[in-house]
Amino acid sequence: MASAVAPWAPGLWRACNGLMAAFFALAAVVQVNDPDAELWVVVYMIPAVLTLLVGFNPLVTGNCIWKSVSAIHMLFCALWAGGLAYHFLLHAKQSILNEEEGRELSGLVIVTAWMALCHSSSKNSVGGRMHLAIAVVITLFPLLSWVYVYMNKEMRSSWPTHCKTVI
Repeated sequence: MASAVAPWAPGLWRACNGLMAAFFALAAVVQVNDPDAELWVVVYMIPAVLTLLVGFNPLVTGNCIWKSVSAIHMLFCALWAGGLAYHFLLHAKQSILNEEEGRELSGLVIVTAWMALCHSSSKNSVGGRMHLAIAVVITLFPLLSWVYVYMNKEMRSSWPTHCKTVI
């Protein structure tokens, strides 16, 4: 016997999508002074738009165009993340957030994880309790990480200038 969706679940799913759309848009905006800003703005704006669409209409994940764009973007980000992870493992001298490639890798993993979660919601626009729990964790992780990095000035001291001036 299938359990009914809790009355608060659709609102929570939409709120998570709204917060993630805002996070991705903000991540795109802070790329303005990065040497390869054009690339990173696109990397973050695609999920910002796709996620905003899910926030407005969760059933959009069943749309062929939405599914295709998100699948291609996930594949691109996953492949790029794999390459960065390999590079990071071979050349890292500091923690993941202290290395530019590590921060880039983290962003790509967040994009891929969120897009995969949205993509999987096409079968059920709200998902089960586990789906919502994962959504809340993924939503809180980048926001809390950003606050942590913002408050930890010592961590940012070794970052390149273009990474320090936007935060």
